[in-house]
Amino acid sequence: MPITVITDTTEAPAKSGASAHVRLALELRPHQSLSPGGFVIMIGATFGMLMIPLVGLVGTAALWGVLPFVMGALALLWFGLKRSWRDRDILERFEMTSDTATLTRRDPDGSERDWAANPYWVRVERHDKVGVIEDYLTLSGGPREVEIGAFLTPDERRALEQRLRHALRRIRA
Repeated sequence: MPITVITDTTEAPAKSGASAHVRLALELRPHQSLSPGGFVIMIGATFGMLMIPLVGLVGTAALWGVLPFVMGALALLWFGLKRSWRDRDILERFEMTSDTATLTRRDPDGSERDWAANPYWVRVERHDKVGVIEDYLTLSGGPREVEIGAFLTPDERRALEQRLRHALRRIRA
């Protein structure tokens, strides 16, 4: 699931002295459709299909001319899928208390970028189309404007926008 709700107490009335408690915590991850077992099946099935044409070449010198290209195609698939797995290792964590709204993004290389603002000043903006991205979501009100959930589908970004707007209204009330 691309959006995981860790905590959502925005419906509950604020308690006195509860400003330090997290009112909303979300984790956003890119969709991951290929499991480790699916990776093994994909590589195995591709290997099997690539070997079928080579059966007729067994025992001939032509096998050694074709085999490196077949193995090269399999290696490219392997490295392409591994790269895709590494690229989807993104985590965005949004936390909001009565005092602060924080967005932390961990990139595939392990580096982290942070953004924080007072929830009273945070604005959620949805841009209809930015380049090829539909319903591009940004948060503003802190030191800079940041994107959130760029890897989500347009429907998921609209749902995220509604959840964030609702939580901000409840925090401000």
